[in-house]
Amino acid sequence: MIQRIEHRVREEANEIRRIFQISYKIEAQLLGAKNFPPLERPISAFEHCANEFFGYYEEEKLIAVIEMKKEENAMHIQSLVVDPSHFRKGIARKLITFILNYFDSLHFTVETGKNNPPARKLYEGLGFQLVKTYVAAENITKVRYHRS
Repeated sequence: MIQRIEHRVREEANEIRRIFQISYKIEAQLLGAKNFPPLERPISAFEHCANEFFGYYEEEKLIAVIEMKKEENAMHIQSLVVDPSHFRKGIARKLITFILNYFDSLHFTVETGKNNPPARKLYEGLGFQLVKTYVAAENITKVRYHRS
């Protein structure tokens, strides 16, 4: 089941952060990143965030989170994390499909590490087009996708 998460509630923010920590540790390893900013995000950054969070639940347990940021001309997938014990089950695809139908936006964007083949394959399989490659401040090569 997918539902909106009340991220301003401390317990919910803790659950979001828990999924971020276990998922982004895997991505940091995949990208060879020593300092990976998503892993340093404090609870207060979730509680006071203007973005919207949606969770994928199984038996009332949060196992995946998608964070959406409203930009000037698009909805941006700020974060998409899945508990590693649930990788390769189609959960990320379900969350993205939900978001594409939920938001009344003609444009969606997302970024990921260039060296993250599973994420890139997922986005490309859902019709996202590569529009930019760049090196982030953390010295990680990232790619930006757009879908109209």
